[in-house]
Amino acid sequence: MRRGISALLVVVMISGLIGCASSRGNGTLIGAGAGALVGGIIGDKAGNTAVGAILGAAVGGAAGAWIGSYMDRQAAEIERDLEGATVERVGEGIKVTFDSGILFDSARSELRPVAKQNLDRLAVILQKYADTDILIEGHTDSRGEEGYNLELSRRRAQSVANALASKQVDPTRFTLIGYGETQPIADNATEMGRQQNRRVELAIMANGKLKKQAEKRAQG
Repeated sequence: MRRGISALLVVVMISGLIGCASSRGNGTLIGAGAGALVGGIIGDKAGNTAVGAILGAAVGGAAGAWIGSYMDRQAAEIERDLEGATVERVGEGIKVTFDSGILFDSARSELRPVAKQNLDRLAVILQKYADTDILIEGHTDSRGEEGYNLELSRRRAQSVANALASKQVDPTRFTLIGYGETQPIADNATEMGRQQNRRVELAIMANGKLKKQAEKRAQG
């Protein structure tokens, strides 16, 4: 049963570089990321956990509007500097989707050289807007064995996280999840659909510090 296996989520405590955690478990959650977990419940209903994570982390009101302005500036820079990525402003956060073909060769989890350049540019922006938590999700199409796809999606999410961490983005900001083939966004019966399903998604959300700052500003 292809839907019978859900993504394995193993909480990993990090004391050093994110790469040290790459050998633990099959699917991973790395970092604090509580909002991503709550949002995942919303995301299951919405059909996309990255969107759900952002909605689940929202504070609303005037504070939410201030956070939204912070995210508007960040999203504009990401859209300007990244090639081949879809950037969407969602609520009080940002969703960035990379087609896996831009990042990886087929059935591989090692980043292509052009992908490293793209992630280097993203790392600069993430450092500039440091008061965020980042959910990194890996997804595959349905070809091949389900367990293999789950592991491949996890390794791809890990590769993206490692690349960002190597450019001094704090790895404790990251939450990593591999979903394998369980969250398609298009029809796996067509090549175009399978290409859309092979992707890495990032959800960028306000962290606790930014939320407190926004609430203080909203109060006067």
